[in-house]
Amino acid sequence: MVSFRAKDLTDLNKIAKKIASKISHPIVCFYGEMGSGKTTLIKELLIHLKVTETITSPTFSLINKYTSTVGKVFYHFDLYRLESEVDAFNIGFEEYIDSKNYCFIEWPEKIESFLPKEYHKIYINTDNLTRNITFE
Repeated sequence: MVSFRAKDLTDLNKIAKKIASKISHPIVCFYGEMGSGKTTLIKELLIHLKVTETITSPTFSLINKYTSTVGKVFYHFDLYRLESEVDAFNIGFEEYIDSKNYCFIEWPEKIESFLPKEYHKIYINTDNLTRNITFE
């Protein structure tokens, strides 16, 4: 477990670079309250993982797909709008998890039964304007 503290976007960029170098499993789950910076951190991570496409929030689409300049595929999920795990099943969520591609998942608590035994967890907590980030 590694902890970081970000006071601004410059700090977040540096933290994302460090986390990107530590990712050893394709499933990465992001925990934090609404507005804590999950999507912003994912954008910074994807940049360090060589994604050059425009990175946007999948709030309404639920899933965005990106391909890095070295051919790695990344799926970014925002599951906030899911009503139940049945909704995840209906969008084929387990196929994405089983694909061996990277899956960056916001609101993973909504689909816990789909998660493998091993995956990375990133917790983001805020106090005032500071983000406290823990990477497991």
